[in-house]
Amino acid sequence: MKKILAAAALMGAVMASSTASATELWDPQLKGVNEGLAAGALPPKGVYFILNNYWANYQKRDADGNRVHGTNLTALVEVPVLLWSTGLKVFGADYAVGIAQPIAYTDFEAQGKGSGNWGFYNTILIPGQLSWKIDDFFIKPGLSIYLDDASTTPADLVKGKRLNGGLPSGNGYTAVQPDLGLSWLHDGWNLSADLHLTIPVDATHAPGYEYKSGVQFSGDYTATKTLDKWTFGLGAHQQNQLNSDTLNGREVKDSIVASYGIGPIIGYQFGGLSVMATWNHNVYTQNDVGGDFLNLRFVAPLF
Repeated sequence: MKKILAAAALMGAVMASSTASATELWDPQLKGVNEGLAAGALPPKGVYFILNNYWANYQKRDADGNRVHGTNLTALVEVPVLLWSTGLKVFGADYAVGIAQPIAYTDFEAQGKGSGNWGFYNTILIPGQLSWKIDDFFIKPGLSIYLDDASTTPADLVKGKRLNGGLPSGNGYTAVQPDLGLSWLHDGWNLSADLHLTIPVDATHAPGYEYKSGVQFSGDYTATKTLDKWTFGLGAHQQNQLNSDTLNGREVKDSIVASYGIGPIIGYQFGGLSVMATWNHNVYTQNDVGGDFLNLRFVAPLF
């Protein structure tokens, strides 16, 4: 999603029981999903469809970065996005809006036998992105809003609902996310940083249960070179929680997330269709899930 970018979300830490750790369940911004994109730029006027096909094989990591036995997580996240680059100028910047509706499948070892859980993640509204160009530099501030409308949330686990061996598909709260994309684009080179600050507005509620996730910073980084129709390079991501979660007003121990990963990028341009694959391995993770992910992204202009 981005060259073009729209924003997207999802994925993260795991709930091993009805009590939580590390952002309760999902890190709102999907790790590394925007690697390979020109984070500061918008495409020409038009409507674009972006589809991320994101597969992850993760394990829970504790506060020391060690694997927690019995917490293997397999996840498939489909992130369809519509982005409208309006052609309008606002304060001299290109203006775009968008919407994303991720769909997640999870199979979590600690949840026992089953075929896994499918469901809708929180709808993501993108009411505005502004992109300025200064020579070869691009800067794009924006805003994303995560709605509290997921199919299933951690409140369902608290109430005793079983999810067929999977996890809830989304978070039980609304969040706002200021975004900032920065790019240097020159002679086929793309050096970009895609930065986000996710701020939960409210908490997940169930009888006797009020869970408030902490504020989280995340970044996806890109260094690629395009030669004719091919693109090659490296991507990296980070996630850092800035304050502890709270449960019924008290801080949750070992709930501050940190995660870092890196891996290769390869892409190809089929006429108007752009295809890009990224793979990352987590080099360090604490209070979150970590391992390997593969993302296959398609970007196509609709009109």
